[in-house]
Amino acid sequence: MLTENPTTILFITGAFVSNNCWDEWIVFFESKGFKTLAPAWPYKDAPAAVLRDRHPDSQIAGLRLTQLIEYFDDVAKSLPQKTIIIGHSIGGLIAQILLQRNLASAAIAIHSVPPQGIITFKFSFLKAGWGPLGFFTSAKKTFLMSFSQWQYAFTNGMPEEWQEKAYFESVIPESKLIVRDTITSVAKVDFEAAHNPLLLIAGSTDHTIPESLNYSNYKKYTNKNSITDFRVFPDRNHFVLNQPGWQEIAVYIQEWIAKLPA
Repeated sequence: MLTENPTTILFITGAFVSNNCWDEWIVFFESKGFKTLAPAWPYKDAPAAVLRDRHPDSQIAGLRLTQLIEYFDDVAKSLPQKTIIIGHSIGGLIAQILLQRNLASAAIAIHSVPPQGIITFKFSFLKAGWGPLGFFTSAKKTFLMSFSQWQYAFTNGMPEEWQEKAYFESVIPESKLIVRDTITSVAKVDFEAAHNPLLLIAGSTDHTIPESLNYSNYKKYTNKNSITDFRVFPDRNHFVLNQPGWQEIAVYIQEWIAKLPA
């Protein structure tokens, strides 16, 4: 990948966490010859501790999924050539939407929130999502995940001291409206349409986006002339980007990109 005009990777962060989750991924992919970009969401370009101190934050609370999609649409269009998009969680959903808009040469959706119409009633999914959806609470106030919610939804299976460190480094207030918008037509994808290569990655122990939900997302894509791939990694929770062993997934993605048709 060491060329005069390296491909840019656009990393799209998910909800509830700072864009610093991509810091080590940036180092890895730049060492492979890529340019990288990992912009913060609107109103979130500050350290996690600063953003937590602002909770409840009315600007973040007012964010809608449409705004977020258009924000990253503009970022992708500003690049000199088509980017590769790697997104996590809601970032994975946005990656799928921008791929459908033909704004990416390829997309990788890691533990992705699924497009509209794909649902599961698995208990872990319902438990992890109930608080962020914030039903019966004011949408004018941001949602800030408690440590116990973080332990269940993101870092299950990890030692408590690691969970605590990750919480203080990463957790930020979130818009309840954005989370609710993911089950509306704003999150719609035409699964029959042709698209550039797409890789969906799942984790076997993710409570927030279970492996089965990722697989349902994958199976919805039916265009036989388009590359759509799926891979499950064992013992990966929703903190997958910074969970020990994240390098295995980064290497797999880099090798998958390298094998794509020119």
